[in-house]
Amino acid sequence: MEKILIIRLSSIGDIIQCMSVTAGFKNHYADCEVHWIVRKDLASLLRIDPRIDRLIEFDREDGMGGLIKLALALKKEGYTRVYDAHSNIRSNVLKTIICPFGIGSQLITRRKERLKRMLLFNFQINLLPNPFRAFESFRKPLNKWDITNFYTPHNNWVFPEKTEEKCQDLLKGQSSKSITLVPSAAWELKRWPVAYWKKLIALLPDFHFTILAGPDDHFCQDIADSAPDRVLNLAGKTSLLESFCVTSLSKYVISGDTGFLHAADLFDLPGCAIMGPTAFGFPTGEKMKVFNLGLPCQPCSKHGNTKCKLKEIKKCLVDITPEQIAAEVKRSFPK
Repeated sequence: MEKILIIRLSSIGDIIQCMSVTAGFKNHYADCEVHWIVRKDLASLLRIDPRIDRLIEFDREDGMGGLIKLALALKKEGYTRVYDAHSNIRSNVLKTIICPFGIGSQLITRRKERLKRMLLFNFQINLLPNPFRAFESFRKPLNKWDITNFYTPHNNWVFPEKTEEKCQDLLKGQSSKSITLVPSAAWELKRWPVAYWKKLIALLPDFHFTILAGPDDHFCQDIADSAPDRVLNLAGKTSLLESFCVTSLSKYVISGDTGFLHAADLFDLPGCAIMGPTAFGFPTGEKMKVFNLGLPCQPCSKHGNTKCKLKEIKKCLVDITPEQIAAEVKRSFPK
């Protein structure tokens, strides 16, 4: 029997993207056992995947000593295959101890292509796939093991019953024409303007909206106040897992390059992806309409943590209009 270890410790978006590979292991190795090591504070995301047989949580407060201790314990598991989907210092420590140089286990590492990224962001020389589809970047390395079938039933995700009940209760006032909005992002450069979200809501008077965001995203209340009878603002009111669940229950999602765009893609939902300065978050599913201007300066950043190079700040986002998004929404919903 194949015993497989996936190493992906963080972050939210990358974990969600990597979740697209678990079905590949199960589809290819019918009786395999899949383990996944993840950072403890992000483990709740992975508990919804019934294809993961064991979830191994690493508490970063344990430091490097705790990581080495954990790796020594995992070495005894006798993994036949190890997929390092992270390729950072911690994952290198783990795989070096668990299967040094691939001895005792077959090893695949998802390379970050750092030289190619440097050429892209500094010299606009793109030797990477264009567009860079998030799920495909995690799936492609597994071709080495002839794993190519990643089909996952869209409803084959299991949320805790209490979590799902709470989220269904939160959404019970929404109409059949409801849309989930994800207006925030870790870096401001990736955010579509607040005024555009408000205009979009005004352009779609027959729709209800749910906003997903974090507790510090106070600007979301300004968006919600534009149509308080039609907008449910859940910013800071749901846990990470609950936000994940709300996304799974959504009929349509509009988002920039965020973790919950990838969640919508994972759940095979329709929607709009508003892509600005970043390179690596393009959705894979055919149901997601991508809005991307393809300016000569795009992409300029991995995370959106740089300064805009143009005098017209955020042109890559500002020139994607609410009218364009509204027109796509109307095409997607039956009259």
